[in-house]
Amino acid sequence: MDILTIFLRTVLIYFVVFLMLRIMGKREIAKLSLFDLVISIMIAEIAVFVLEDTAKPIMDGLIPMATLVLIQVVLAFITLKSRTIRILFDGKPSVLIEKGMINREEMKKHRYNLDDLMLQLRQNKVMNVADVEFAILESSGKLSVVEKKMKEAAAVDDPPIGAIRYEGLPLPLIMDGKVQDDNLEKIGKTRFWLKNQLQAK
Repeated sequence: MDILTIFLRTVLIYFVVFLMLRIMGKREIAKLSLFDLVISIMIAEIAVFVLEDTAKPIMDGLIPMATLVLIQVVLAFITLKSRTIRILFDGKPSVLIEKGMINREEMKKHRYNLDDLMLQLRQNKVMNVADVEFAILESSGKLSVVEKKMKEAAAVDDPPIGAIRYEGLPLPLIMDGKVQDDNLEKIGKTRFWLKNQLQAK
């Protein structure tokens, strides 16, 4: 009877956890936010406790797991509507390399050492920091690398200097229906300029 009970509980918990993870949404493990990762680990831990202690009612495990999923779904909806809350839970990207120069302050802030940086650069097939226009540490922990276009253009046909245009790092000026004043400031523009650009379209 004990073996049958363990078997049935295991099958039930498997499908419950599978269903709950599906409800939480499809996302690659490497792209899980810190909040999603914590929720997933807690669900897994509760599932283990339920399987280990067959004397406890199975509802003692299902209710906490359902509560965690409900919290995750509600917060996912809130973060979808509010960028401030999204940054609070998921964090925001940080520029570690700009125009071939390493931003030591940002690396120190994220406790990101030079070995980790060089490893991720090599994974992006970049061997020289000087060849990087921007390297952005995403909230998932992945490093996105934008190589210098002048280097790429010179490698193709060695075009004239006037044909090479520096574009810089793309910055969203409007997110979730709200104007991003900090990004406007970075590109030296104002809300008046943005309004004129939108009206021109």
